Amino acid sequence: MSLDFIVVLAATGAADVEAGNGGVVNTILKTFGVHWGTFLCQLVNFLIVCLVLRKFAYRPILEMLEERKKRITDGESKLAEVESQVAASEERTREAIKEANEQAKRLVEEAKESAVALGEKKAEEASAEARNIIAKAEEAARAERDKLRSELKKEFGRLVVNTTAQVTGKVLDEEDQKRINEEAMAGVES
Repeated sequence: MSLDFIVVLAATGAADVEAGNGGVVNTILKTFGVHWGTFLCQLVNFLIVCLVLRKFAYRPILEMLEERKKRITDGESKLAEVESQVAASEERTREAIKEANEQAKRLVEEAKESAVALGEKKAEEASAEARNIIAKAEEAARAERDKLRSELKKEFGRLVVNTTAQVTGKVLDEEDQKRINEEAMAGVES
């Protein structure tokens, strides 16, 4: 249907041009009050506004969004790194406990062998020493694990507060930071 309309419009325009009426286009322009000078000025103004908006509004906003995306990605990678450090620490703890258990078993066996020669007193001393070594190894492992957890919590809390401040565009006071840290830690611990 639109093709028929265009053909009729073109034929009418050609007939008007031959008749000297000024044509359909001129008739439409006069009907709607289009003035070429004003139209061109408005077109130039529109293009200038588009360029200014592109340079001073759209581009900075896109750059800011890209920067936030990068910060979030960096935060996630740091969190993954800290989690891998915690996992490595737990592995080292298991190895230390295993070594302590092996050492304790060896000491117990030595104590049994020496108990035959030295008696029950030496056996008790070796067992006590083995328990102390195990307790110290477990305590050292527990202390290292607790230290890494607290570092992870601090880093995660800092990242959450920084990310929240960046996303909201609001400067967070100490109470907001404390509340956000507590909520984030509750989420991490569960």
